[in-house]
Amino acid sequence: MNRPIRVLVAKVGLDGHDRGAKVIATALRDAGMEVIYTGLRQSPEMVVNAALQEDVDAIGVSILSGAHMTVFPKLIELMKEREMQDVLLTGGGIIPEDDMQKLQEMGVGQLFPPGTNTADIAQYITNWVKQHRNF
Repeated sequence: MNRPIRVLVAKVGLDGHDRGAKVIATALRDAGMEVIYTGLRQSPEMVVNAALQEDVDAIGVSILSGAHMTVFPKLIELMKEREMQDVLLTGGGIIPEDDMQKLQEMGVGQLFPPGTNTADIAQYITNWVKQHRNF
């Protein structure tokens, strides 16, 4: 495939802090990815529908509100319903280590705490997509 990796960056729910999401979106774009940023206050349904319409390889959710144990399982459920098992669901924010482990067991990809080097996030997405999306 000769197209850039496509990533949808989303803020789900009432969390109104999007500086981190914008930093990640810029870093992924700088790494050569095509980034679609959905903006604030998206529902899980809106995120999955946008990901389908944009034919993305990965969805990255920034979450600082504490609703991660509701948001990520709902996204996984919607993605399974729409047969999107070959799309990476990843994200980051304020998520306790125990919850990160539970979410990964449910099918969420690696989750990144604040302060993670953006190059590490871009590398993770690139490696995952190359392994799972026939790149």
